[in-house]
Amino acid sequence: MAELFIAADGRPRCAWAGSAPEFLDYHDREWGFPVKDDQRLFEKICLESFQSGLSWRTILNKRENFRAAFDGFDFEKMAEYDEDDVTRLLQNAGIIRHRGKIEAVINNAQRAKEMVLAEGSLARFFWRYEPDPKTLGTPHTLTMSPDSIAISKELKKRGWKFVGPTTIFAFMQAMGLINDHDIGCVIREECEEARKTFVRP
Repeated sequence: MAELFIAADGRPRCAWAGSAPEFLDYHDREWGFPVKDDQRLFEKICLESFQSGLSWRTILNKRENFRAAFDGFDFEKMAEYDEDDVTRLLQNAGIIRHRGKIEAVINNAQRAKEMVLAEGSLARFFWRYEPDPKTLGTPHTLTMSPDSIAISKELKKRGWKFVGPTTIFAFMQAMGLINDHDIGCVIREECEEARKTFVRP
């Protein structure tokens, strides 16, 4: 069993949940619970893209700023962004001001619109790649998987950017396509229950 973090309520969590004050709520309420809302899925892909080379703590602390700057990650609106919007975003000190990443998520909004037309929803595309839990091994031992590699490859083929297999694996963990909570973490069972009742798109 992995080393666990014992929170103030005396219950064990994944060790990373105790590594920063803001992580516990995110760990307990969001990470690993299945999501099929397209806007939330798109937001997470964007935030994971921005995280590339940075810590998740940095991104989580700026998440509300990102939401305000990018119209709540409404990809229909973001797909219409132009060079003026890129300039506006590069001047926003509340987000990560990286031109390549900003341009990538705007591009990805356009690709997301195309995917909805082709697949019916983003959720239908991503949940098609839900892996068999038996193939994943011990929690936190992987940083990518055959499924994250396959998703990354397909997204790149469709013109998406900043969507490497490690980025996609982190997205899969967070959005509940896999339950990567440690054995012994009290939230693992909550995620399992949520996954049992979750209606796949």
